[in-house]
Amino acid sequence: MYPYWLEIGGYRLPTFGPMVVLGFLAAHFFIKKELQRKGADPELASSIITAAILGGLGGAKLYFVLFELPAQASWREFFGAVFSGSGLTWYGGFVVAAAAIVWVIRRHGLSLGATADASGIGLAIGYAIGRIGCQLAGDGDYGVPTDLPWGMAYPDGVVPTLAKVHPAPVYETLMGLAIFGVLWSARKRITIPGLSFYLYLIMTGMARLSVEFVRLNPRVLWGLTSAQLISVVLMVVGVGGVVYLLRTRRGRRGLEGSLEPARPGGE
Repeated sequence: MYPYWLEIGGYRLPTFGPMVVLGFLAAHFFIKKELQRKGADPELASSIITAAILGGLGGAKLYFVLFELPAQASWREFFGAVFSGSGLTWYGGFVVAAAAIVWVIRRHGLSLGATADASGIGLAIGYAIGRIGCQLAGDGDYGVPTDLPWGMAYPDGVVPTLAKVHPAPVYETLMGLAIFGVLWSARKRITIPGLSFYLYLIMTGMARLSVEFVRLNPRVLWGLTSAQLISVVLMVVGVGGVVYLLRTRRGRRGLEGSLEPARPGGE
């Protein structure tokens, strides 16, 4: 593990931060390329990424402070949690970041579906790279003990463990790269605006739902974790969106066919 990539005297720079920055840069690159391909202003990618950074980090920290910090925590512990580099929850960050991105899209008068498609591709690659930072830091995002050949110990991690556990961040990186690969390779064949983003919601929900079964997070309802419950919501929204878009497209085609002038002569 490499929790700190630079140590000078008593100053240590964690590896997690640079990997998150690299993830946002990768997301910006691919969102910009997609916006340009779709005929939109590619410079708007910067506004989308800025919204994702502020909304994602702010939402992740806000959720942790409000719902995961002990109720009896002192003011010192509260402010320490607010300004620390830990306590960033995926689901809090995702929800607020998504809302912030939608606000930016609406504010600039862009096509919500087409721009969301580009954003989904960027979110997939950005998340995959960011999870590499979790793996390098050993920050407690690993899973339960396992005797599988690829089980890993994190003796030098920020949250160390000597037991061999599931390297959950590696799983999430691989699944994030797979989601990105699917969306990127299919981007030119998916012609319905918004469809790619709904597919992203389904796949990212499935990925997080599955990895949570080997994570250490507590179960809160029906034997599921908070992240799994939100993942189910994302999947339901994604499936509903796909069904709606396909039915709408099919209905339009049927309407266009019914409006065609009748051809002379019998059958």
